[in-house]
Amino acid sequence: MTVHEPGESPEHPAVASASWDEPEPRYDLRRAKDEAFSAFYRATVRTLVGFLVNQGAGVHVAADIAQDTMLSAYKRWDTIDQPRAWAHTVASRALLRRIASCEEQPVEQVPDTTSLLADSNAITAWEARHDLLPLLRSLPPRQRQVLAWALSGFTPGDIAEQLGVRDDAVRASLYKARRAVAKAIKDREDGQ
Repeated sequence: MTVHEPGESPEHPAVASASWDEPEPRYDLRRAKDEAFSAFYRATVRTLVGFLVNQGAGVHVAADIAQDTMLSAYKRWDTIDQPRAWAHTVASRALLRRIASCEEQPVEQVPDTTSLLADSNAITAWEARHDLLPLLRSLPPRQRQVLAWALSGFTPGDIAEQLGVRDDAVRASLYKARRAVAKAIKDREDGQ
């Protein structure tokens, strides 16, 4: 409630200049943060799931890890310098931890479909159309990891920085992975 001086009305120029519709600056900052994160989420989450699938994760696991990664990104949004690289690094590490843990997480029924996770019949059809997935899964872990990063648009220098390995090691793994994939495709085309 505003206290007015005698003879002053709410329409007084001094009072009228302060609009009740104007949000406080901290709400503007929060809205800007939410809008920036929302745009990042929409542009990144599906490709992040694909990135994890390329590294050998099942679609359900990849979707779970992508969602967990995005939640962590939102919590740390103000401190992340390179959000796309950060999300790929965090998701990749989460996948490696999940693979290393070897814990089973049984469920009674398949989860409901979402925008990230199609129904199980659609997943099977998608995997059949993308016949390179079994080929990628047959690669050694480091080659599969580096190739997944490259397929997501990262350069060997970016990959080396994010994985904490030397640039020449990334280039060598990438070369071996590409050579193995090319050989497998050629063998398949030749009918072997």
